[in-house]
Amino acid sequence: MTPAAPAAPAAPNASTVLITGCSSGMGREAAIALHRLGHRVVATARRPETLADLAALGITTLPLDVTDEQSMTSAVAAVEAEHGQVDVLINNAAYGLHLPVESATPEEVRAQFETNVFGVVRMAQLVLPGMRRAGRGRIVNISSMAGRFSPPGGAFYHSSKHAVEAISDSLRLEVAPFGVDVVVVQPGPTITGFGATAVGTMHGAPAADDPYGTFRTRLADMYANRAFTRRSGAVSAETATRVIVRAATAARPRARYAIGGLARGTMLAKRLLPDAAFDAIMRRNFPLPEPA
Repeated sequence: MTPAAPAAPAAPNASTVLITGCSSGMGREAAIALHRLGHRVVATARRPETLADLAALGITTLPLDVTDEQSMTSAVAAVEAEHGQVDVLINNAAYGLHLPVESATPEEVRAQFETNVFGVVRMAQLVLPGMRRAGRGRIVNISSMAGRFSPPGGAFYHSSKHAVEAISDSLRLEVAPFGVDVVVVQPGPTITGFGATAVGTMHGAPAADDPYGTFRTRLADMYANRAFTRRSGAVSAETATRVIVRAATAARPRARYAIGGLARGTMLAKRLLPDAAFDAIMRRNFPLPEPA
């Protein structure tokens, strides 16, 4: 676990922070921000070559695939061997599968949950013994406003984030007596590579006899060109990072941190409106299949 460049001296109250999914987006930005604050950051990704620029900054990097048991076990063991325990785990690794329920293969659905849910659970299980021994720790689960509602085409990504929300609620109560905090971060649309990844899950050009073909084409256009722009209400990765850093470092963290006015407004509407009224909002803002 030797950084590629000399690391900056740790701050007096520095924490050892393990972050998953640092190849791009919020995970990468959070690693840099926490490193600059003097924390001992271990940035991880499935493909370690994507972390070369972080290593050049003095950030420790490790390969970690949250769908592979040996990879997860080895990464946590390496951090604990070097630092005693993980003080803060930021479960950031995730992607969005966006397809109609009828169109997704069982393999695609399983892969979505392996990364977005089972990886979150297993990483928490691996760091908790060390946190309990130390009598302190924090697990920050990057959920989404997607954990509070589900639009057309979003069943599997959104249900994975619903699961993260539920798991976090139970875990927060279970580990509080051991001095461990569990915090959920709920970003709205963020200007990262997430939209492009989502489009990549949509099966490409539809077949002529695909009943969801036009719907998938319009959904891909929305995610590629409109959903993740400032005009649509998306926030910058830097804005999201500031909230993640707050969730990871606040002395008395809240249970949840929503990011962006769109996230807060949508979740409030879902909580207050009848289903029929909220469905009407979804129909106005998302494409729908068009029967022949």
